[in-house]
Amino acid sequence: MRRQPLAAGVLGPTDRAVLNRLQDGFPLDDQPFATVGAELGLTEQEVIDTVMRLRDLGAITRFGPFLDAAAMGGAFCLCAMAVPEERFEEVVTLVNAHDAVAHNYQRDHALNMWFVLACDRPERITAEADAIEAETGLAVLRFPKLREFFIGFRVTA
Repeated sequence: MRRQPLAAGVLGPTDRAVLNRLQDGFPLDDQPFATVGAELGLTEQEVIDTVMRLRDLGAITRFGPFLDAAAMGGAFCLCAMAVPEERFEEVVTLVNAHDAVAHNYQRDHALNMWFVLACDRPERITAEADAIEAETGLAVLRFPKLREFFIGFRVTA
């Protein structure tokens, strides 16, 4: 299912402040939401409620750690597939059933399914991609990471 952009004005100042703050790291303490709240002039519950609201709105798709598989001896690989539209839901279900699939996106392009494989060992990338090809009967194009770029995203008023 394609997500639609949020309507103008849906994100308020608190939403924007929480989104921006959480991109700078999550406090590793006993009450991380209280810590963030104190920084932003909010209560712990207000931060938790805001994160839940952002998730419900679709402004964020998940909330959790991003682990660097490569730093731990594993690997990432961006993959793409050309999936016939009539098979898209079937194929996305098969692909997403793999624990190694970190996230999956539909695109308006001949290569209409893009996903990331994140594996504990580099050789598992090939095994996972080969398994997806065998299950779906479709080619999995592999685009291994050559260089890493860090980008920032900030929401403004």
